[in-house]
Amino acid sequence: MNLTRIAISLIILTMTSLGVLMVCYPAVSWEAGVTGLAIWWEVLFPSLFPFFVISELMLGFGIVHFLGKLLDPLMKPLFRIPGSGGFVAAMGFASGYPVSAKLATKLREQRLISRVQGERLVAFTTSSDPIFLIGAVSVGFFGSSQLAGILALAHYGSALLLGILLRFYGTREEESLLQGSAIDMIPDQGSAPSDRMSSSPAKFSLRSALQAMHEARLNDGRSLGELLKQAVSSSLQLMAVVGGLVVFFSVVLKLLTASGIMSLLYAGIQSLLVTAGLPADLAEPFVGGMFEVTLGAKAAAAPPGVPLMYKAAAAAFILSWGGLSVHAQVASILNGADLRYLPFLAARLIHGILAASLLLLLWTPMMGTGSAAMLPVSPEEEISVGWSSVPDAFVIFLKWIAVLLILSLLARIIHWILARTEGRTRK
Repeated sequence: MNLTRIAISLIILTMTSLGVLMVCYPAVSWEAGVTGLAIWWEVLFPSLFPFFVISELMLGFGIVHFLGKLLDPLMKPLFRIPGSGGFVAAMGFASGYPVSAKLATKLREQRLISRVQGERLVAFTTSSDPIFLIGAVSVGFFGSSQLAGILALAHYGSALLLGILLRFYGTREEESLLQGSAIDMIPDQGSAPSDRMSSSPAKFSLRSALQAMHEARLNDGRSLGELLKQAVSSSLQLMAVVGGLVVFFSVVLKLLTASGIMSLLYAGIQSLLVTAGLPADLAEPFVGGMFEVTLGAKAAAAPPGVPLMYKAAAAAFILSWGGLSVHAQVASILNGADLRYLPFLAARLIHGILAASLLLLLWTPMMGTGSAAMLPVSPEEEISVGWSSVPDAFVIFLKWIAVLLILSLLARIIHWILARTEGRTRK
């Protein structure tokens, strides 16, 4: 009870302080609000809204169940997540945060995943979209597409590594569910509860996948018009929440900067960076990225006296951390289900550290020692954003799905070969 009172008191004090700052700096508040609204309308709305609607339709038609059955042989042994998590991973990696959180909560609502599996899924599939990573960060902020390869490898590679590490998260809770037979999922896709919770490879069967899609469509029962109406309605509501949070954190960041409070944060981060052996000039990017990923990534490319390797590592950390704006968006989405926020918070910090470390390890092999001066961007290399980027993002999603399906089939073949070899050895 005391902790609750302290938390409420801190929230009231913070909101009051922000209100006072808005009164003291009205012009700054107005400009920051307009900037945040422009980012939401010009970048976030066109890049997220179509994927929200498409994912709702794919869930209603059972396509997610179809892909989930085919991806079981890969996702279960590698990440201890049902195959439907592969769809979430592909969609999340293609369209960026917070799409994976939205889809994971939908799977949880339909009892396709357990709470622990949903928390694992959100933790490692929340990432930047490739269009933003390549077009905005690599080409727009750093001025060269040569950085896109190593930045993408560090960001998405560390996300997959995080997913493998998270397979050990919640094992005791899952074991207690199995022992007590208190499974909180209905027997979907024709599998037993122990099969869904185990990490053993499932069969790669097109027939069972089609059957799962048919059963899911029958269980949903909504007509096309009703399904489309609800998909658009729920997606618009979520986009309103996302837009409000983006505007709020844009105003907060500008007010803290105008009032001089940010300088205190800079001093604290600088001391930590110096202790870690990193350039102190990266304090501003890290503080900006703590609140908002776009501002932080842009600031990471700005310090002139910092080696490019460290600036890229800072950008990798910021992209993986996501910023408090993204955290607030994900927390608001998770609040609609029983998925907890704290595992996501810890995973974001681990993802950021892994991404920055992986980039520093791969820098010399991939970029060489003489990569401080990179080639300028040509007009042909410029990547569009907004509504024109939607087809490219959807193509990336299809490529992710294709790669995951191929890996799933290979995983099933390898498991079959090993089983046959083991059987012959026993004979």
